[in-house]
Amino acid sequence: MVATTTEVNISNVLLMTGDFNIQDSLRNHSFSYHSSISDDLIMIADSFDLALSFPTNPGSTRFSDTTGESNSVIDLMFLRYGSAELDKHSILPDSRLSSDHAPLLIDIPIFDEIIYTLKLTITPKSEQETEFIKDIISKVKSLDTTNIDDIDKLDQIVNQLGSIVELLWAKKCKKIENLQTF
Repeated sequence: MVATTTEVNISNVLLMTGDFNIQDSLRNHSFSYHSSISDDLIMIADSFDLALSFPTNPGSTRFSDTTGESNSVIDLMFLRYGSAELDKHSILPDSRLSSDHAPLLIDIPIFDEIIYTLKLTITPKSEQETEFIKDIISKVKSLDTTNIDDIDKLDQIVNQLGSIVELLWAKKCKKIENLQTF
């Protein structure tokens, strides 16, 4: 038997939602029992810094077509603790179409983000491009390729060529700094 340990690192979780199939009297007052599984779910969400969100329009999220079976609240949403940008979610029972589950709706604001980028370039058809190409040709001509008779020697020549291009690129390219808003 082989024992393995898997560690999952999920950071920056904003929300968790889904059909958790857990009825509980805390969320549905017509259901008469509290579930310890519900407590486990709350603890898992808490480990991701998430809290159970209560909808702005409380009501059922799953609708039963079976006679004698009541509607339930099993679709839940957990939101990041202290997220002032995230308001409570709402239940859309009239939008469920042929599903027995009502969609949950939340608005998540997306803010502009400024990202600093740095690009290295050689302007096409410029003097720097002409010099770059001439220098590469000159260096390639000086490579000793007469005794390439095995894979190791070929690999050595290819690595030398890569080093030549990298070195000449670093000498001839120019930096272009840019701030972009997304």
